[in-house]
Amino acid sequence: MTSLVHARSSVLPTYARADITVVRGDGCTVWDDAGRSYLDFVAGIAVVGLGHCAPGPLAAAKAQLDELWHASNLYWTEPMLRLASLLEERFEGGGAFFCNSGAEANEAALKIARKATGRTRIVALEGGFHGRTLGALSATGQPGKWEGFGPLVPGVSFARPNDVESLEAALAPARETALILLEPVLGEGGVIPLEPGFAQAAAELAHEVGALLCVDEVQAGMGRTGTFFAYEQLGIRPDLVTLAKGLANGLPMGALLAGERAAAGFVPGDHGSTFGGNPVVAAAACAVVEAIDAELLQNVRDRGVELEAGLSALPAVRSVRGRGLLIGAELDRPVGPVVDACREQGLLVLSAGPDVLRLTPPLIVDAAQVAEALTILEGVLAP
Repeated sequence: MTSLVHARSSVLPTYARADITVVRGDGCTVWDDAGRSYLDFVAGIAVVGLGHCAPGPLAAAKAQLDELWHASNLYWTEPMLRLASLLEERFEGGGAFFCNSGAEANEAALKIARKATGRTRIVALEGGFHGRTLGALSATGQPGKWEGFGPLVPGVSFARPNDVESLEAALAPARETALILLEPVLGEGGVIPLEPGFAQAAAELAHEVGALLCVDEVQAGMGRTGTFFAYEQLGIRPDLVTLAKGLANGLPMGALLAGERAAAGFVPGDHGSTFGGNPVVAAAACAVVEAIDAELLQNVRDRGVELEAGLSALPAVRSVRGRGLLIGAELDRPVGPVVDACREQGLLVLSAGPDVLRLTPPLIVDAAQVAEALTILEGVLAP
Protein backbone atom coordinates (compact mmCIF):
# COMPACT_ATOMS: atom_id res chain seq x y z
CA MET A 1 0.00 0.00 0.00
CA THR A 2 3.02 2.30 0.45
CA SER A 3 3.49 2.48 -3.31
CA LEU A 4 -0.16 3.38 -3.85
CA VAL A 5 0.00 6.18 -1.29
CA HIS A 6 3.11 7.50 -3.02
CA ALA A 7 1.30 7.30 -6.36
CA ARG A 8 -1.18 9.93 -5.18
CA SER A 9 1.35 12.56 -6.24
CA SER A 10 1.04 11.23 -9.79
CA VAL A 11 -2.60 12.37 -9.99
CA LEU A 12 -3.31 15.99 -10.82
CA PRO A 13 -4.91 17.69 -7.79
CA THR A 14 -8.29 18.51 -9.33
CA TYR A 15 -10.16 17.03 -6.35
CA ALA A 16 -9.75 17.50 -2.61
CA ARG A 17 -10.07 13.79 -1.94
CA ALA A 18 -10.78 12.30 1.47
CA ASP A 19 -7.96 10.20 2.88
CA ILE A 20 -9.49 6.80 2.17
CA THR A 21 -9.02 4.39 -0.73
CA VAL A 22 -12.21 2.57 -1.68
CA VAL A 23 -11.58 -0.96 -2.91
CA ARG A 24 -14.94 -2.76 -2.90
CA GLY A 25 -18.66 -2.08 -2.96
CA ASP A 26 -21.86 -4.04 -2.56
CA GLY A 27 -25.32 -2.50 -2.52
CA CYS A 28 -25.26 0.53 -0.22
CA THR A 29 -21.91 -0.31 1.38
CA VAL A 30 -18.29 0.27 0.40
CA TRP A 31 -15.04 -0.91 2.00
CA ASP A 32 -11.66 0.80 2.13
CA ASP A 33 -8.21 -0.77 1.79
CA ALA A 34 -8.04 -1.25 5.56
CA GLY A 35 -11.20 -3.36 5.51
CA ARG A 36 -13.45 -0.74 7.11
CA SER A 37 -17.04 -0.51 5.86
CA TYR A 38 -19.03 2.65 5.18
CA LEU A 39 -22.74 3.21 4.61
CA ASP A 40 -22.67 5.02 1.30
CA PHE A 41 -25.07 7.94 1.00
CA VAL A 42 -22.98 9.45 -1.79
CA ALA A 43 -23.40 6.63 -4.35
CA GLY A 44 -20.59 7.93 -6.51
CA ILE A 45 -22.23 11.40 -6.48
CA ALA A 46 -25.72 10.18 -7.41
CA VAL A 47 -24.35 7.62 -9.85
CA VAL A 48 -24.71 4.10 -8.44
CA GLY A 49 -28.49 4.17 -8.36
CA LEU A 50 -29.01 0.42 -8.25
CA GLY A 51 -26.25 -0.04 -5.70
CA HIS A 52 -22.61 -1.05 -6.02
CA CYS A 53 -22.06 -4.09 -8.24
CA ALA A 54 -25.79 -4.30 -8.96
CA PRO A 55 -26.52 -7.78 -10.36
CA GLY A 56 -28.43 -6.69 -13.48
CA PRO A 57 -25.93 -4.20 -14.96
CA LEU A 58 -23.02 -6.37 -13.78
CA ALA A 59 -24.30 -9.44 -15.60
CA ALA A 60 -25.13 -7.45 -18.74
CA ALA A 61 -21.69 -5.85 -18.89
CA LYS A 62 -19.90 -9.15 -18.25
CA ALA A 63 -21.88 -10.90 -20.99
CA GLN A 64 -21.14 -8.11 -23.46
CA LEU A 65 -17.41 -8.21 -22.61
CA ASP A 66 -17.35 -11.73 -24.04
CA GLU A 67 -18.90 -10.56 -27.31
CA LEU A 68 -17.67 -7.09 -28.31
CA TRP A 69 -15.92 -4.26 -26.47
CA HIS A 70 -15.85 -1.55 -29.11
CA ALA A 71 -16.74 -1.04 -32.75
CA SER A 72 -16.90 2.79 -33.08
CA ASN A 73 -19.84 4.81 -34.31
CA LEU A 74 -19.01 4.00 -37.91
CA TYR A 75 -21.27 0.97 -37.39
CA TRP A 76 -24.42 0.02 -35.50
CA THR A 77 -24.22 -2.15 -32.39
CA GLU A 78 -27.09 -4.02 -30.79
CA PRO A 79 -26.72 -2.67 -27.21
CA MET A 80 -26.64 0.94 -28.42
CA LEU A 81 -29.75 0.46 -30.57
CA ARG A 82 -31.57 -1.28 -27.74
CA LEU A 83 -30.70 1.49 -25.29
CA ALA A 84 -31.89 4.15 -27.72
CA SER A 85 -35.19 2.30 -28.07
CA LEU A 86 -35.65 1.97 -24.29
CA LEU A 87 -34.97 5.67 -23.74
CA GLU A 88 -37.26 6.62 -26.61
CA GLU A 89 -40.08 4.76 -24.85
CA ARG A 90 -39.46 6.75 -21.67
CA PHE A 91 -39.06 10.08 -23.45
CA GLU A 92 -41.96 9.25 -25.78
CA GLY A 93 -40.30 10.01 -29.09
CA GLY A 94 -37.19 11.72 -30.35
CA GLY A 95 -33.66 10.48 -30.81
CA ALA A 96 -30.60 9.87 -28.65
CA PHE A 97 -26.96 10.90 -28.92
CA PHE A 98 -24.61 8.90 -26.69
CA CYS A 99 -21.41 10.17 -25.11
CA ASN A 100 -19.39 9.60 -21.94
CA SER A 101 -20.44 12.17 -19.34
CA GLY A 102 -22.91 14.82 -18.33
CA ALA A 103 -20.64 17.63 -19.49
CA GLU A 104 -20.47 16.04 -22.95
CA ALA A 105 -24.24 15.62 -23.03
CA ASN A 106 -24.69 19.30 -22.20
CA GLU A 107 -22.12 20.32 -24.82
CA ALA A 108 -24.20 18.38 -27.34
CA ALA A 109 -27.32 20.21 -26.15
CA LEU A 110 -25.65 23.60 -26.65
CA LYS A 111 -24.55 22.67 -30.16
CA ILE A 112 -27.84 21.16 -31.32
CA ALA A 113 -29.76 24.18 -30.00
CA ARG A 114 -27.59 26.58 -32.01
CA LYS A 115 -27.90 24.45 -35.14
CA ALA A 116 -31.64 23.85 -34.84
CA THR A 117 -32.55 27.48 -34.13
CA GLY A 118 -29.85 29.39 -36.00
CA ARG A 119 -29.34 31.43 -32.82
CA THR A 120 -26.52 31.66 -30.28
CA ARG A 121 -27.67 32.93 -26.88
CA ILE A 122 -28.18 30.65 -23.89
CA VAL A 123 -30.21 31.33 -20.74
CA ALA A 124 -29.32 29.29 -17.65
CA LEU A 125 -29.78 29.62 -13.90
CA GLU A 126 -27.67 31.19 -11.18
CA GLY A 127 -26.26 28.35 -9.11
CA GLY A 128 -26.81 25.83 -11.88
CA PHE A 129 -24.10 23.33 -12.75
CA HIS A 130 -23.72 21.74 -16.18
CA GLY A 131 -20.11 20.55 -16.34
CA ARG A 132 -16.53 21.74 -16.57
CA THR A 133 -15.81 21.64 -20.29
CA LEU A 134 -15.74 25.13 -21.73
CA GLY A 135 -19.26 25.37 -23.12
CA ALA A 136 -20.86 23.63 -20.15
CA LEU A 137 -18.77 25.72 -17.77
CA SER A 138 -19.91 28.90 -19.50
CA ALA A 139 -23.52 27.88 -18.85
CA THR A 140 -22.75 27.03 -15.21
CA GLY A 141 -24.03 29.80 -12.94
CA GLN A 142 -21.25 29.54 -10.36
CA PRO A 143 -18.64 32.28 -10.90
CA GLY A 144 -16.15 30.63 -8.57
CA LYS A 145 -15.76 27.80 -11.08
CA TRP A 146 -14.95 30.26 -13.89
CA GLU A 147 -11.84 31.72 -12.25
CA GLY A 148 -8.72 31.21 -14.33
CA PHE A 149 -10.53 29.81 -17.36
CA GLY A 150 -11.74 32.91 -19.20
CA PRO A 151 -12.72 34.16 -21.59
CA LEU A 152 -15.78 31.94 -21.49
CA VAL A 153 -18.15 31.26 -24.36
CA PRO A 154 -20.07 34.52 -24.84
CA GLY A 155 -23.81 34.98 -25.03
CA VAL A 156 -24.90 33.30 -21.79
CA SER A 157 -27.34 35.04 -19.42
CA PHE A 158 -28.41 33.86 -15.99
CA ALA A 159 -31.74 34.02 -14.19
CA ARG A 160 -32.52 33.40 -10.55
CA PRO A 161 -34.14 30.02 -9.84
CA ASN A 162 -37.91 30.19 -9.36
CA ASP A 163 -38.01 33.89 -10.35
CA VAL A 164 -40.06 34.31 -13.53
CA GLU A 165 -39.35 38.05 -13.82
CA SER A 166 -35.62 37.35 -13.68
CA LEU A 167 -36.03 34.72 -16.38
CA GLU A 168 -37.91 37.13 -18.62
CA ALA A 169 -35.15 39.72 -18.18
CA ALA A 170 -32.44 37.19 -19.01
CA LEU A 171 -34.16 36.34 -22.28
CA ALA A 172 -33.61 39.81 -23.74
CA PRO A 173 -33.00 40.05 -26.65
CA ALA A 174 -35.37 37.09 -27.02
CA ARG A 175 -34.96 36.77 -30.77
CA GLU A 176 -31.34 35.67 -30.25
CA THR A 177 -32.05 32.97 -27.62
CA ALA A 178 -31.37 29.43 -28.75
CA LEU A 179 -31.80 27.56 -25.49
CA ILE A 180 -33.17 27.77 -21.95
CA LEU A 181 -31.18 25.33 -19.82
CA LEU A 182 -32.55 24.20 -16.45
CA GLU A 183 -31.76 21.65 -13.76
CA PRO A 184 -35.05 20.39 -12.26
CA VAL A 185 -33.19 20.25 -8.95
CA LEU A 186 -30.04 22.35 -8.71
CA GLY A 187 -27.74 19.74 -7.22
CA GLU A 188 -24.31 21.33 -6.87
CA GLY A 189 -26.01 24.69 -6.35
CA GLY A 190 -27.58 23.79 -2.99
CA VAL A 191 -30.22 21.14 -3.81
CA ILE A 192 -32.84 23.68 -4.89
CA PRO A 193 -35.93 22.16 -6.57
CA LEU A 194 -37.58 24.18 -9.31
CA GLU A 195 -41.19 25.06 -8.65
CA PRO A 196 -43.65 23.70 -11.23
CA GLY A 197 -44.94 27.21 -11.99
CA PHE A 198 -41.44 28.43 -12.80
CA ALA A 199 -40.66 25.44 -15.01
CA GLN A 200 -43.96 25.85 -16.85
CA ALA A 201 -43.26 29.55 -17.37
CA ALA A 202 -39.85 28.65 -18.79
CA ALA A 203 -41.44 26.18 -21.19
CA GLU A 204 -44.00 28.74 -22.31
CA LEU A 205 -41.37 31.45 -22.77
CA ALA A 206 -39.15 29.12 -24.79
CA HIS A 207 -42.07 28.34 -27.10
CA GLU A 208 -43.05 32.01 -27.43
CA VAL A 209 -39.58 33.20 -28.42
CA GLY A 210 -38.73 30.20 -30.59
CA ALA A 211 -36.03 28.81 -28.31
CA LEU A 212 -35.55 25.22 -27.19
CA LEU A 213 -35.96 24.05 -23.59
CA CYS A 214 -33.36 21.65 -22.20
CA VAL A 215 -33.71 19.94 -18.83
CA ASP A 216 -30.37 18.82 -17.41
CA GLU A 217 -31.23 15.57 -15.63
CA VAL A 218 -27.63 14.46 -15.18
CA GLN A 219 -28.02 14.32 -11.38
CA ALA A 220 -31.81 14.37 -10.95
CA GLY A 221 -32.76 11.84 -13.64
CA MET A 222 -32.84 8.04 -13.82
CA GLY A 223 -35.36 7.71 -11.00
CA ARG A 224 -33.50 9.71 -8.37
CA THR A 225 -36.40 12.06 -7.63
CA GLY A 226 -39.09 9.37 -7.61
CA THR A 227 -40.02 9.49 -11.30
CA PHE A 228 -37.87 8.30 -14.18
CA PHE A 229 -37.34 11.90 -15.32
CA ALA A 230 -37.56 14.66 -12.74
CA TYR A 231 -39.33 16.93 -15.24
CA GLU A 232 -42.36 14.65 -15.04
CA GLN A 233 -43.14 16.28 -11.67
CA LEU A 234 -43.03 19.78 -13.17
CA GLY A 235 -45.76 19.49 -15.78
CA ILE A 236 -43.52 20.26 -18.76
CA ARG A 237 -42.35 18.55 -21.92
CA PRO A 238 -38.78 19.66 -22.77
CA ASP A 239 -37.27 19.64 -26.24
CA LEU A 240 -34.00 18.25 -24.92
CA VAL A 241 -32.96 16.15 -21.91
CA THR A 242 -29.41 15.40 -20.83
CA LEU A 243 -28.54 12.30 -18.82
CA ALA A 244 -25.40 10.73 -17.35
CA LYS A 245 -24.41 9.73 -13.78
CA GLY A 246 -26.96 6.98 -12.99
CA LEU A 247 -27.52 5.98 -16.61
CA ALA A 248 -25.09 3.03 -16.54
CA ASN A 249 -24.81 2.62 -12.75
CA GLY A 250 -21.19 3.72 -12.57
CA LEU A 251 -19.86 2.96 -16.02
CA PRO A 252 -19.19 6.18 -17.97
CA MET A 253 -22.11 7.15 -20.19
CA GLY A 254 -23.99 10.31 -21.06
CA ALA A 255 -26.91 10.89 -23.39
CA LEU A 256 -28.74 13.72 -25.09
CA LEU A 257 -32.39 13.00 -25.85
CA ALA A 258 -33.85 15.25 -28.52
CA GLY A 259 -37.53 15.72 -29.29
CA GLU A 260 -38.98 16.47 -32.70
CA ARG A 261 -38.30 20.23 -32.64
CA ALA A 262 -34.63 19.70 -31.85
CA ALA A 263 -33.67 16.41 -33.50
CA ALA A 264 -33.33 17.90 -36.96
CA GLY A 265 -30.49 20.06 -35.68
CA PHE A 266 -27.93 17.29 -36.15
CA VAL A 267 -26.98 15.66 -39.44
CA PRO A 268 -24.05 13.31 -40.15
CA GLY A 269 -20.77 15.03 -39.37
CA ASP A 270 -22.20 17.60 -36.97
CA HIS A 271 -21.15 15.90 -33.76
CA GLY A 272 -19.55 12.72 -32.49
CA SER A 273 -17.99 10.71 -29.69
CA THR A 274 -15.49 7.90 -30.24
CA PHE A 275 -16.65 5.91 -27.23
CA GLY A 276 -20.27 7.12 -27.18
CA GLY A 277 -22.72 4.23 -26.98
CA ASN A 278 -19.93 1.76 -26.21
CA PRO A 279 -21.43 -1.76 -26.33
CA VAL A 280 -20.37 -2.80 -22.82
CA VAL A 281 -21.58 0.40 -21.20
CA ALA A 282 -24.77 0.45 -23.27
CA ALA A 283 -25.57 -3.12 -22.21
CA ALA A 284 -25.26 -2.10 -18.56
CA ALA A 285 -27.40 0.99 -19.19
CA CYS A 286 -30.15 -1.15 -20.75
CA ALA A 287 -30.27 -3.18 -17.54
CA VAL A 288 -30.50 0.03 -15.52
CA VAL A 289 -33.38 1.45 -17.54
CA GLU A 290 -35.29 -1.82 -17.30
CA ALA A 291 -34.74 -1.97 -13.52
CA ILE A 292 -36.28 1.45 -12.86
CA ASP A 293 -39.84 0.26 -12.39
CA ALA A 294 -42.82 1.29 -10.27
CA GLU A 295 -41.58 -0.65 -7.24
CA LEU A 296 -38.16 0.98 -7.25
CA LEU A 297 -39.61 4.45 -7.77
CA GLN A 298 -41.99 3.91 -4.86
CA ASN A 299 -39.00 2.99 -2.70
CA VAL A 300 -37.29 6.22 -3.72
CA ARG A 301 -40.34 8.24 -2.69
CA ASP A 302 -40.85 6.36 0.59
CA ARG A 303 -37.22 6.52 1.68
CA GLY A 304 -37.07 10.17 0.66
CA VAL A 305 -40.00 10.97 2.94
CA GLU A 306 -38.28 9.15 5.81
CA LEU A 307 -35.01 11.00 5.25
CA GLU A 308 -36.69 14.39 5.05
CA ALA A 309 -38.69 13.76 8.22
CA GLY A 310 -35.67 12.49 10.12
CA LEU A 311 -33.47 15.38 9.04
CA SER A 312 -36.14 17.95 9.84
CA ALA A 313 -36.25 16.67 13.43
CA LEU A 314 -32.56 17.38 14.04
CA PRO A 315 -31.95 20.68 15.90
CA ALA A 316 -28.91 21.56 13.76
CA VAL A 317 -30.98 21.42 10.56
CA ARG A 318 -32.57 24.71 9.53
CA SER A 319 -34.45 23.40 6.51
CA VAL A 320 -34.70 20.35 4.27
CA ARG A 321 -35.35 20.44 0.54
CA GLY A 322 -35.13 18.22 -2.50
CA ARG A 323 -37.08 15.47 -4.20
CA GLY A 324 -36.94 11.72 -3.74
CA LEU A 325 -33.40 10.68 -2.86
CA LEU A 326 -31.75 13.94 -3.87
CA ILE A 327 -31.96 15.76 -0.55
CA GLY A 328 -30.27 18.83 0.91
CA ALA A 329 -30.28 19.84 4.56
CA GLU A 330 -29.29 23.42 5.36
CA LEU A 331 -27.28 23.37 8.57
CA ASP A 332 -26.60 25.91 11.29
CA ARG A 333 -22.86 25.32 10.83
CA PRO A 334 -20.27 24.77 8.08
CA VAL A 335 -20.86 21.47 6.32
CA GLY A 336 -17.24 20.44 5.72
CA PRO A 337 -16.51 19.26 9.27
CA VAL A 338 -19.86 17.44 9.31
CA VAL A 339 -18.95 15.48 6.17
CA ASP A 340 -15.60 14.55 7.74
CA ALA A 341 -17.17 13.53 11.06
CA CYS A 342 -19.77 11.37 9.32
CA ARG A 343 -17.03 9.58 7.42
CA GLU A 344 -15.20 8.91 10.68
CA GLN A 345 -18.44 7.35 11.97
CA GLY A 346 -18.84 5.16 8.92
CA LEU A 347 -21.27 7.25 6.84
CA LEU A 348 -20.39 8.84 3.50
CA VAL A 349 -22.27 12.06 2.68
CA LEU A 350 -21.82 15.08 0.39
CA SER A 351 -21.95 18.85 0.55
CA ALA A 352 -23.72 21.28 -1.79
CA GLY A 353 -22.39 24.65 -0.75
CA PRO A 354 -20.86 25.95 2.49
CA ASP A 355 -23.69 24.88 4.81
CA VAL A 356 -25.80 22.36 2.86
CA LEU A 357 -25.52 18.65 3.51
CA ARG A 358 -26.42 16.58 0.44
CA LEU A 359 -27.67 12.99 0.56
CA THR A 360 -27.81 10.87 -2.60
CA PRO A 361 -27.94 7.21 -1.48
CA PRO A 362 -28.53 4.35 -3.93
CA LEU A 363 -32.16 4.11 -4.95
CA ILE A 364 -32.33 0.64 -3.41
CA VAL A 365 -31.61 1.94 0.11
CA ASP A 366 -33.93 0.40 2.70
CA ALA A 367 -35.65 1.79 5.80
CA ALA A 368 -33.09 0.29 8.19
CA GLN A 369 -30.23 1.95 6.33
CA VAL A 370 -32.04 5.29 6.36
CA ALA A 371 -32.53 4.92 10.10
CA GLU A 372 -28.85 4.05 10.57
CA ALA A 373 -27.76 7.12 8.59
CA LEU A 374 -30.06 9.37 10.63
CA THR A 375 -28.69 7.95 13.88
CA ILE A 376 -25.14 8.73 12.80
CA LEU A 377 -26.13 12.22 11.70
CA GLU A 378 -27.91 12.83 14.99
CA GLY A 379 -24.73 11.99 16.86
CA VAL A 380 -22.50 14.08 14.60
CA LEU A 381 -24.82 17.10 14.77
CA ALA A 382 -25.43 16.90 18.52
CA PRO A 383 -24.67 20.15 20.39
